[in-house]
Amino acid sequence: MNLSLKPATCTIKSEISITGSKSETNRLLLLQALYPAIVLKNTSNSDDSEVMTKALNAKDSVIDVHHAGTAMRFLTAYFATKEGREVILTGSSRMKERPIKILVDALNQLGASITYEENEGFPPIRIKGQKLSKNKVSLPANISSQYISALLLIAPKLKNGLEIQLEGKITSVPYIKMTLALLEEIGIETDFKENTINIQPKKEVETHQLTVESDWSSASYFYAIAALSKIGTEIQLSSYKQHSLQGDSVLAEIYKELGVDTQFDDNSIILKKNTGNTTKNLILNLNDSPDIAQTIAVTCFGLGIECNLSGLHTLKIKETDRLEALKTELEKLGAIIKVTEDTLELGVSEEIKSGVSIATYNDHRMAMAFAPLALRVPIIIEDAGVVSKSYPGFWEDLKSIGFQMNEI
Repeated sequence: MNLSLKPATCTIKSEISITGSKSETNRLLLLQALYPAIVLKNTSNSDDSEVMTKALNAKDSVIDVHHAGTAMRFLTAYFATKEGREVILTGSSRMKERPIKILVDALNQLGASITYEENEGFPPIRIKGQKLSKNKVSLPANISSQYISALLLIAPKLKNGLEIQLEGKITSVPYIKMTLALLEEIGIETDFKENTINIQPKKEVETHQLTVESDWSSASYFYAIAALSKIGTEIQLSSYKQHSLQGDSVLAEIYKELGVDTQFDDNSIILKKNTGNTTKNLILNLNDSPDIAQTIAVTCFGLGIECNLSGLHTLKIKETDRLEALKTELEKLGAIIKVTEDTLELGVSEEIKSGVSIATYNDHRMAMAFAPLALRVPIIIEDAGVVSKSYPGFWEDLKSIGFQMNEI
């Protein structure tokens, strides 16, 4: 399905309810599988979380996670601990290009039995579940935090817990802290000092009912809409906490520079387009929140301001190479842009080209990051259904606040 979006005026006051964070949900689903006393509310309705739920309940010998990278990493660790169970974990053609060697090596260090079915270092992988006897492992610190979180989530079920030594500068610290906070919330002792993380073992936990906070990554698209809207626009989003576990909650600070104020009200946030001047050149290190890079870059382009983003090296191994994809699609619209292995530099463009068709590369964030530009020019989003990976109701929510769209 391709969607044609026409320039529209965002409704001055809108309310949107966003489901639980995909990141929190997938961590808690795995913990719930390990500790059935956990009860979850407001879980994500994303494809990724559905894939995770289905896989955790599956009795099959082959489990296909499609494009779900988080599920691939978390399930690799989970099935490595399931004594007597043997599974092949596979995914889409893109998933088979996404590296998993560092996590497999770490698990094998702990006593796991994981081998490659096709290409060394990449899915599909064969996992023979067994008791992991060792309790110390070392990893490079600049890898995707999902590798580290995968180990942290299974750690309390290991006989002697786990000590992880991270070598070098750590990437995406908020996501590691999120995992640790969720472990602590169910009564597991953790310790994170300098580059060493310790998780104490715990056989069982008491009954816990946990409510998942709504997804801040999904909120980013409404920050972009508010930034590109006229003064006076207000968008209320629920359910959010002022002190969030999610690294992407930094949006509230970042978008101040792009003309959007955030007001916390009970369990909601209210985004208000303000009358102040936006920055002329946004300079950010997104090492701790790379998932919002696409939204920020497109917002800056739409506002006609420069931006320099760094700390983006993990974007090369996502659903697509997000840096190259951003460069290609923004250039179609008339952007002046340069990317390296971990940076993006956007210059000021004279105009935004109208009626451009944006390729989405099987990447939900490409579709949603570019959609707000419809407030400025007609735009076409290819394969628009890809948003279901993290936010199935995205297009309906955009319609509800005044966006005009047609299937083509």
